Amino acid sequence: MPVTLTITKNKVAILELSRPEKHNAFNAEVIAELIKNIDYASGLDVRALIFKTEGKHFSAGADLAWMKSMADNNYDENVADSLELAKLMQVLATCPHPTLCLVQGAAFGGALGLIACCDIAIAQHNSKFCLSEVKLGLIPAVISPYVIKAIGERQARRYFLTAEVFNAEKALEMGLIHELSDDLVKSESDFTQLLLNNGPAAVKNAKALINEVAGNEINEALIAHTAKRIAEIRVSEEGQEGLSAFFDKRAPRWQNAANE
Repeated sequence: MPVTLTITKNKVAILELSRPEKHNAFNAEVIAELIKNIDYASGLDVRALIFKTEGKHFSAGADLAWMKSMADNNYDENVADSLELAKLMQVLATCPHPTLCLVQGAAFGGALGLIACCDIAIAQHNSKFCLSEVKLGLIPAVISPYVIKAIGERQARRYFLTAEVFNAEKALEMGLIHELSDDLVKSESDFTQLLLNNGPAAVKNAKALINEVAGNEINEALIAHTAKRIAEIRVSEEGQEGLSAFFDKRAPRWQNAANE
C-alpha cells in the first residue's frame, strides 16, 4: 500500500506516503488511505502524529493522470471526488493529536494544503513550493481555507494568481513553514521530544483551545470560557502532577513514561 501507519514504542504515530515513482502525487486511492489512517490514528492513545513522504520530493500534489480521468466525469461526480480531498484536509487539520509535517524537495499544488493542515511544518533548506493550479487552468479550491489561514490573504493574492515557484526561505517568511533544517531526521527527533516533554492532555487541550479562540471576538463569553478551561486543567490529575513536579524539582510522570 502507498500509505503506512506505524506506532512507535513511545506512542508516536508515523504516517508515511510512499509513492516516489509518482513524486508522491495523490489519487483517489491515496486520499482514501490517508483519510482512513488519520481517522484511525486520531482515535488512538498517541502523543503525536508525524506526516512524511518517501523519496526525493514531498509531493507533486494531485496525480495529473487521475485529474485527467476526472475530466471525463460529470459535475456531480467531480463534486463527490473533490469532497474526498476536502475531507482529507479536514481530518488532518482537526486531528486531536499534535501533527508534525516534514518536507523535502518539491511541494506543489495540493501538497501545500497538507503542509498547512499540520500544526508544525519543517522543511529542508532546498525545498521548493508552488501553488501551481492556475497553470493547469484550475484553482486551489479545497486547500484554500487552510493555506490562506497559514500564509494570509495578502500572500495568497500573489501566489494563488501567479503560480510562481518560491523557495523555503520565502515559505518560512510567509508562515507556511516554521523552521528550516539540514537534517530532517534530527528535526523529527528533536520536535518529537519537545512534544513528549509536555503533558499529554495539556498538549491536546492547548490545540483545542487554539481552535476555540482563534478568530473569535474577545468578549465576556470568550473570557469566561478561557477562565473555565484553565480552571479545569489546574484541578485535573495531570495539572496537579505537573505543578507538583515543578515545585518538587523532578520530572513529571509523563516524561518518565515517554523515556521508558
